[in-house]
Amino acid sequence: MGFPEIRPRRLRRTPAMRRLVAETHVQPSNLILPMFVKEGLTEPRPISSLPGVLQHSRESLRKAAAEAVAEGVGGIMLFGVPQTRDEQGSGGIDPDGILNVAIRDVIAEVGDATVVMGDLCLDEFTSHGHCGVLAPDGSVDNDATLRQYELMALAQAQAGAHVLGPSGMMDGQVGVVRSALDRAGYTDVSLLAYAAKYASAFYGPFREAVESTLTGDRKSYQQDPANLREALREVALDIEEGADMVMVKPALPYLDVITRVAEMVDVPVAAYQVSGEYAMVEAAVANGWLDRERAVLETLTSIRRAGAQLILTYWAADAARLLRRL
Repeated sequence: MGFPEIRPRRLRRTPAMRRLVAETHVQPSNLILPMFVKEGLTEPRPISSLPGVLQHSRESLRKAAAEAVAEGVGGIMLFGVPQTRDEQGSGGIDPDGILNVAIRDVIAEVGDATVVMGDLCLDEFTSHGHCGVLAPDGSVDNDATLRQYELMALAQAQAGAHVLGPSGMMDGQVGVVRSALDRAGYTDVSLLAYAAKYASAFYGPFREAVESTLTGDRKSYQQDPANLREALREVALDIEEGADMVMVKPALPYLDVITRVAEMVDVPVAAYQVSGEYAMVEAAVANGWLDRERAVLETLTSIRRAGAQLILTYWAADAARLLRRL
């Protein structure tokens, strides 16, 4: 049989038919909202390169977290912006540092109504902006950094975080954090490993959001965008070390990586739709070049179709509202 008997367009004829046969579904519970909280703010502050995204005060963070929960988002990933930084990233370890305080604030506000996550990396807290401690020659000292990550993990767990996100791409980071948590009795705290984090050009707006002090780049520890097999190896190592979930970052330029990872593992796969991906769409929308609602949902659907069960996106709350209207 052939045309005219076979007409695939029959299944696209009406909105109801398209909904019925849709192969990929994005739900609010698939979405994780990254949120920034800045030490010392009394009012939220807009981030110029991320229209609609804010640096929160502690008070506005609590309110925004409650609103996100009301929209049904699956989780919140918290990033702290300290007033002072040092070479060791001590602010990330201090129980009274802004990120650990923010975790406590959000847990007090929303409890277990959503999954509260803490970014486990030193880059927001170091004076040099790198994700770890520097060796005398200026390179990032992997093993010295792991010791700091252990302390940071314990501080976040003590603050009440449900999930920690080791994101610095240090060798062995998942294993040492898992061991430190277990020794301290935090066996229920989960790890979302940034397993395949690429040295991407799409992180620019994020660096404004956290007021990054980085000079140079992170190519010596983040992944080369040219490499896929290396990503699969990193993912396998993180799972072997105890990762409960694994992440690919960024999302849209690495849909092929997401698919290969999803085919390979038996744990949940996340993807981070990073600041540059968000900013490109918002800039095009502002110029009248794209329909915002359609572009947002199409990008999220493509990431979900590629195999990501969880999507970190700055549109999480907005997208949750849109999805409920469909």
